[in-house]
Amino acid sequence: PQSGEKILDIAAGTGTSSMALKLPGVEVVAADFSKGMLAEGKKRYPELEFVFADAMKLPFKNNEFDVVTMSFGLRNVQDRDKALGEFLRVLKPGGRLVICEFSHVPGLLGVFYRAYLTLILPHVSRLASKTPAAYSYLSESIVAWPKQAELAKDIAKAGFSKTQWKNLSFGVVAIHSAIREK
Repeated sequence: PQSGEKILDIAAGTGTSSMALKLPGVEVVAADFSKGMLAEGKKRYPELEFVFADAMKLPFKNNEFDVVTMSFGLRNVQDRDKALGEFLRVLKPGGRLVICEFSHVPGLLGVFYRAYLTLILPHVSRLASKTPAAYSYLSESIVAWPKQAELAKDIAKAGFSKTQWKNLSFGVVAIHSAIREK
């Protein structure tokens, strides 16, 4: 982030990811669909602006933000294409989109990772968690999620350019970025 920029962090939850963007001179709007998460975020980070928002119908003006970010939320959006269209709409020309999301590990390591997600994680979560269904959903949603190149195509199809991604942790997570052309 650069001084003077206005950033929209979607699926911000309690604002932890938003606070990482809150540098001097940077305005950050933390948006989420969960009123409970927003209420907790307002207590934790009163210096942030929290807004109730559906990623598929954002309550912001056209061309309002320099950057739109989303961390680990796009998998949970009902209509990904509609959300990507909204991200494009609220970005200023030349604005940047950055999406951090679980992804696919390539090669032999990917075989072991998928086995971990589908066979080990659900069993461990039943023993260690009060909400094992959440971990089953996590595993299922990661396995069903499009591969990096497919998501990049979806982002480009929404109208973005210079779409790229960078794998982190061998591809367990990928950061996708793109630009809204002028």
